[in-house]
Amino acid sequence: MSGTVTEKILSEHLVTGEMTCGKQIGIRIDQTLTQDATGTTAFLLLEAIGVERVKTDLSVSYVDHNMSQFGPENHNDHLYLQSVAGRFGAYHSRPGNGICHQVHLERFARPGSTLLGSDSHTPTAGGMGAVAIGAGGLDVAVAMAGGAFYLGFPRVIGVELRGKLKPWVSAKDIILKLLGVLTTRGNVGCVVEYFGEGLGSLPVPTRATCTNMGAELGVTTSVFPSDEVTEQFLHAQGRGDQYVSISADSDAAYDPIVKRLHAERDAATIENIRSCCEEVTIGEADGSGMYEVTFSRVVIDLGTLEPLAAGTPSPDNISTIADLAGTKVAQVAIGSCTNSSYQDLMLVAGVLKGRCVHPAVELAISPGSRQVLGMLADNGAMGDLVKAGARILESSCGPCIGLGFSPADGTVSLRTFNRNFAARSGTENDMVYLVSPAVAVTAALAGQVVDPPAFARREGIEYPCVEAPQAFVVDDGMILPPVPQERAGEVEIVRGPTIVVPPRGEKLPDEIAGRVAIKVGEKVTTDHIMPAGALLKYRSNVPEYARYVFNAFNEPGAATFAERALEMKDRGVAAVIVAGDSYGQGSSREHAALCPMYLGVRMVIAKAIERIHQANLVNFAVLPLTFADGDDYDRIDPDDELFVSGLDAAITSAEKITVRNATRGFDFTCLVNLAPRQRKILSSGGLLNYTRRQGK
Repeated sequence: MSGTVTEKILSEHLVTGEMTCGKQIGIRIDQTLTQDATGTTAFLLLEAIGVERVKTDLSVSYVDHNMSQFGPENHNDHLYLQSVAGRFGAYHSRPGNGICHQVHLERFARPGSTLLGSDSHTPTAGGMGAVAIGAGGLDVAVAMAGGAFYLGFPRVIGVELRGKLKPWVSAKDIILKLLGVLTTRGNVGCVVEYFGEGLGSLPVPTRATCTNMGAELGVTTSVFPSDEVTEQFLHAQGRGDQYVSISADSDAAYDPIVKRLHAERDAATIENIRSCCEEVTIGEADGSGMYEVTFSRVVIDLGTLEPLAAGTPSPDNISTIADLAGTKVAQVAIGSCTNSSYQDLMLVAGVLKGRCVHPAVELAISPGSRQVLGMLADNGAMGDLVKAGARILESSCGPCIGLGFSPADGTVSLRTFNRNFAARSGTENDMVYLVSPAVAVTAALAGQVVDPPAFARREGIEYPCVEAPQAFVVDDGMILPPVPQERAGEVEIVRGPTIVVPPRGEKLPDEIAGRVAIKVGEKVTTDHIMPAGALLKYRSNVPEYARYVFNAFNEPGAATFAERALEMKDRGVAAVIVAGDSYGQGSSREHAALCPMYLGVRMVIAKAIERIHQANLVNFAVLPLTFADGDDYDRIDPDDELFVSGLDAAITSAEKITVRNATRGFDFTCLVNLAPRQRKILSSGGLLNYTRRQGK
C-alpha cells in the first residue's frame, strides 16, 4: 500500500474485492444524496427493492433542480420526495435551502467518509476529504438499501500544488489548467488526488470547486486531504467534532498517466503536459498520427497561474483570458454548485460595491445555499449586488441546467458553472465560456472580457481579499429530519398523477437481431441523449420523457429517434446505438439509459463509454460493447442490420464477441468490458432484478 488518501479511505470501507488497480471492489457507503431531478426515480426504485428504512448512516433528499414549476409536475415530485424521505428515514432539504452539493459540504460532508450521490458533481465533497462518487439513481437506491457500491479499484493521479494563488486568480483557474492537461477523455477508472505545500492556502470551498469539476475530467472522484483548513471549516459550521485528519504518507506513490493524443489535434494538450508534468515520455506517432504520452504526477505552480476560460462546446476547450480580451459579453451568470460559496460571492460583491453593471450586460447571481444568501443579506453585501444591477436568482441549479437565463442568439455568456456543452444553456449555437467569479464580475462591469488585475488597476478597484469566516450562520430550519422509525408507518407517501413507476430491465436474449437506430460522433453527452432544461419535469414519467431521447439530433419534419425506435420495437427488432469516443460523458442521469431501454434499445456499441453511463446501461439491461478496432466505426451506417448471437455465454465470461453487419456483409469484433458483478446483473435483466434476488 502506497498510502494515498484515496487508498486509506477505500481500505477502511472495503466490503469485498482486491485493492489492485482495475479489480472490482465493493465499498460500504456512509452517506447518500439525491436531488429532485434524479431523486424521484431513485426513491421509486428504493420502494421497488422492498426495504423499510434506509440503512446508511445518513441519506439526504434535496430539492434544487426543478424549481420553475410550470405545470404540476415539479411540485408533485417535491411532495413525493418530502413524504418518502420522511417515511424511509432520510433528511429532506426543502426548495429554497440551496444546491445539494453546497449544502452537503456545509452541513453533512465528513472527512474520511464515503458519499454516493445521484448527481455527477457529488465529488464536490472531496474538498472535505471524503471519497464522494456520482452514480445512477439505481446504484444510490441499492446503497440506501444497505448494499455496497461497486467500482474498479482506481488508478490515483497525483496533482501536486505548489506556491500560492495571486490576487484575481482562483480555484476555477486550477481546475481549468488541469482540464487542459488531462482533458475530458481517457480518465475513466481514475481518481485525482491533490497534495503539496500549496494546499495550506486553499480554503475548503476553493478545494470543492476543484473536486466538483473533476466530474468534467471523467474521473471517478477527486479528493483533498483533511487538514487544519478542513478543521477550521468544520468548526465554523459548528461541526468541529466531526473532524479527522487524513493525509497521504510521505512516500505515497501515484500512478503514471497514459494518454493517446493526436499530433495536430491535441498539440495544445501535449504542450500543457510538457509544461507541468513530470517524467514525460512521448512515443512514436502511429500511422494515424496518434502518440502515446506517458507522465507521472501533474505539478501546478499556483503562483504562475493566469486567469483561464473554457469555451463551448467542452470544459477542456481552454483559452487564456489574455487571448479572449476584448470579446463582447452580453450576459454573465455567477453561481451553480461550482462557484456559489460565501467567499465567491463576497468577492463579487466587493468588486461591484458602488459600481454598476455595464448597460450591455445582464448579470444574474445564484447563491449556493440559504446560508450564503442569509449571510450576504445580513452583512449588506446583498444590497451591494442589487444596487449594482445584479438579478438575484434562487439558490438552485437554474441556468446551469438550462432552466432560465438563456443567452440571446449570437451573444457571449460568461458563466462560473461547470459545463458548457452545446445548447445546454437553452440556446442553440450558444457561445458559453466557463470562468472564475473574478473574470465574470469584471466582464460584467466592462461589457467585455478583460484581464481582472489590469482592469482593477485601471478602474481603481482594490482586490477584495475574503477570509474564511470564523463562524457561519447556521440555520437548519429548512432541513426536515427523518420521521422516527416508530412513527414512519403513519406517513402517507404523496404520489401525484405525473409520477409513474419506472420500468425495470428485461433479460437480454441469447441472440439480438437489431438495426442501427442512430449513429453519433465523439463526446456525445448525456445532455445530448436526454435533454435537461424545461424537459426535466418529465423525469418522473419515463414514457413521456422517452419521447425526447436524442432530441438534439432529431430533424424537423422527420421521424424522431423515439418514433423510429418504437416502430422497431413493435416489429420485434432491437434498436442499436453506435457511437464514437467518450460516449455518455457529463451528467449521471440514468434516464440516458432508462429511456432508451424503454424504447427498445438493447445494445450500445461505441469506441469508448464513460463510467457512470456504462454502469447505468448495465443496470437497465442494455448491453454496452466497445469496438476492438476503432476503424470499424466508420464501416457502419444508420439503418444497418446487425446480428449477434451467443450472448448468454458472452455475458457470462467472454472478453470478445463477434457482431455481423448483415447489410454490408462483414463481421467485426467487440470487447465485452464488464466486471464480474456487471455480468451477473446483465444475466439477471438489470440491477433491480439482481438486487431483489440477492435480498439487498
